[in-house]
Amino acid sequence: MSILAVNAGTAYQIESLEGPRYHHFFNRIVRPEALGDIDLDEYGALLVPCRTAAHRIMPLADRLLAYLDRGGTVVAMGECHSERWLPGISFAPVETNFWWWLEPGGDLGVRIASPEHPLFKRLGPRDIAWHLHGYFDTPAGAEVLLTDREGHAMLYIDEVTTRGRMILTSLDPFFHHGHHFMPATTRFLDGLLPWLAEDVANGRRTA
Repeated sequence: MSILAVNAGTAYQIESLEGPRYHHFFNRIVRPEALGDIDLDEYGALLVPCRTAAHRIMPLADRLLAYLDRGGTVVAMGECHSERWLPGISFAPVETNFWWWLEPGGDLGVRIASPEHPLFKRLGPRDIAWHLHGYFDTPAGAEVLLTDREGHAMLYIDEVTTRGRMILTSLDPFFHHGHHFMPATTRFLDGLLPWLAEDVANGRRTA
């Protein structure tokens, strides 16, 4: 199985998806509108990177739902308003503290909620904290991987809303990596993308 990625044409998405560090993780990269012309079942996962404009994905919501119900995986990153084009998502934005690390004893409050998950063989506490943009209210049965200080989900896996799998996060690593700042975001992608590629290569489908 392979990974299909969306590239909406922003500079940071071009750098993150097509640049030398990560391009080999993606078997095909297309603009959002092209998803309507592609057989999604040829791909084990569809990745929508940070801050992809929701209005470019929303017309394809029914197609994505059908793909999920056939056992596909959709990965939706932060600030792309996935609640507008994926089912069963409840998202609450929060005010962002951009300078928390300058405060004495600064701690953003991001925590690993499921340390036994294979992803955290590749990621540690230093790799998951840069900004908070919001959190999710998760459905019963979802697997929460990262939380904020209050225990709200910031990264979770939903295999209960559809017959497929949604990997959802409020984190925006592609945005910061593509702008060449926030080293934690690069470390995060260094862990996330190999895990996803290995997971998909192993034929991880629910149907």
